[in-house]
Amino acid sequence: MSKEKKFMTCDGNTAAAHISYMFTEVAAIYPITPSSPMAEHVDEWAAAGRKNIFGETVTVQEMQSEAGAAGALHGSLQAGALTTTYTASQGLLLMIPNMYKIAGELLPGVFHVTARTLASHTLCIFGDHQDVMATRQTGFAMLCEGSVQEVMDLSAVAHLAAIKCSVPFLNFFDGFRTSHEIQKIEALEQEDLEPLLDREALANFRKRAMNPDSPVTRGTNENPDVFFQHRESCNEYYNAIPAIVEDYINKINAITGRQYGLFDYYGA
Repeated sequence: MSKEKKFMTCDGNTAAAHISYMFTEVAAIYPITPSSPMAEHVDEWAAAGRKNIFGETVTVQEMQSEAGAAGALHGSLQAGALTTTYTASQGLLLMIPNMYKIAGELLPGVFHVTARTLASHTLCIFGDHQDVMATRQTGFAMLCEGSVQEVMDLSAVAHLAAIKCSVPFLNFFDGFRTSHEIQKIEALEQEDLEPLLDREALANFRKRAMNPDSPVTRGTNENPDVFFQHRESCNEYYNAIPAIVEDYINKINAITGRQYGLFDYYGA
């Protein structure tokens, strides 16, 4: 990098919140361990007047449950605001009905998830990927990180790619093992990431926003012949995701000097 590197000592939650704040206009939140610190940081920074990449303070709305947070996120995206939430475990399960809607409507929301065990015969707050794997069929693209530095770098890819792809992203990392691990990492700042934002894709997203001056009806009913065609029409957006994500990964590589890829091979 040509400019002087900036380092910070933080955990995975702080790294994800640091990046997500830049690309968020509305944060719909409800606390659940171990994701709560992400929402707490965003709420604290918004109260202090910190600006996002658009020069605005993030609007933070705490709902009555994770189901409410997902519904608020869906509505906020339909109104043309880049919206983010933070959750885990049973909280993510409550969001699944809205995840189908968000993905089906090609809305660029981002969920940051500290992957955590689901309660079965008993509660367990520690990390595995049961919650994330339960959402594979919703239509969300998924990115996973394995270290605090990766959270800093690849969370940016999730937000940038969601906007350009018009597809929501679920960005996840291990609960506690990564979310609460404290490391000295290189920080990405707004001046690093702002040039990567696809302004044309963002403008197209805002043009689709619901507007009382131009009322439309959405989410009603279709018979199978038309429903099938609309579902198939989404394929072009999903087919474009790997190349777009890889392009953003390469751009992050150029900024940081680190080397990420869509897939990294380890072995003989």
